[in-house]
Formats: sequence, structure tokens, C-alpha cells
Amino acid sequence: MDFLDYIITKDKELFVYLNAFGTENWDQIWLGITNQFMWTPLFLFFFILIFKAYGWKKGVILLLVTAALVTFSDQYVNFLKDSFQRLRPNNDPTINTVIRILKRPRSYSFVSGHACTSFAATTFIILSLRKHYKYTYFFLIWPILFSLSRIYVGVHFPLDITVGAMNGLLIGVLFYKLSLYFLSKFKDGQNLDTLQTPPADS
Repeated sequence: MDFLDYIITKDKELFVYLNAFGTENWDQIWLGITNQFMWTPLFLFFFILIFKAYGWKKGVILLLVTAALVTFSDQYVNFLKDSFQRLRPNNDPTINTVIRILKRPRSYSFVSGHACTSFAATTFIILSLRKHYKYTYFFLIWPILFSLSRIYVGVHFPLDITVGAMNGLLIGVLFYKLSLYFLSKFKDGQNLDTLQTPPADS
């Protein structure tokens, strides 16, 4: 057994161990946690904080960067899934008869889109708001729970989530740097053309 096979075997064993903690009493709660639409109030809260901290014009810039981040993250995840083509736990015949399965997606497993995009967006939000509000790092509770839910419902391995989260952190930082570039070109009450046009001679 080579090193990669060893890692994959241990990843499956850890998944089976963690997935076994699920019980029917908690199923509906975790199904709610794994549903991205259930988190809509939190997303709205993030946007309110952004507009309150930056104003409408800069807030729109950050909102557009966030949309670009989510789009990039989703497409990047799809690229990785198609490249590695790892079966999800619920579709893996070596373990799918001994695990609890609450959802049955047919797409590939590596990496977790839930982990990648949620950590990317949250990292971006934290970096954008940390100078304006205290305790923004508590926002990480969302992507952690969101990601762990994928193990509970039987659709992602721990390695899918870990690598997805690491990629998400990097994407969040990169798009934060991008947002700083756009914000540096903008001042309240002025547009980019105004900033670049020298004053007329008096």
C-alpha cells in the first residue's frame, strides 16, 4: 500500500467513525444546517454589517467581489471534482452499506464545495470587517458547522472537507486583496474617473 492509498484508507475509517455518531433525534437539525438556504438570515446580516461599515457605494463593491468569489469558488470546486473523480461516501460501494446516509447526491466528492465556498466567503467577510467590529472571528462557526454537516449526512469525507476549507481560506484572502485594490481606486462621493482627472487650471 502506497502513501496515498494509506491516507485514503484512514480517511474512510475516520469518516465511518464520525458518521456513526449520528442519531435520528438529530437528523432534522443537521439536515437544516447542511441546507444553504437556511442560512439566508446570516448572509443578510453579513451584508448589513458591510453596508453599515463601508457605506452604500463601497458596500456595493464588496458585494460584487463577494459574488465573484462565490462564482469562482464554485467553478474551481467543479474543476477539482471532475479532475479527481472521487466517489462520495454515499456512492462508495466499499462503505455505503455500513454508514448513515441522509442525502444522495451523484456528483463527485473531492473537494467539498460547502467547505470551500463557505470558508472562502467567511474569510473574506472577516477580513473586511475585522477593523470595524469586534469578535468577527466567531463567524467561523458557520463554515465549521456547515462543513461538518456533510459528514453527518453521509456525502463527504473528512479529507474533502479539510482540503476544501484550506482552499477556501486561500480564496478568501486572495479576493480580500482584490477588494482592497478596487477600494483603493474609490473614495466616497467620487468615482474612478474623477480620481484620475487632474483639476483644471484656474
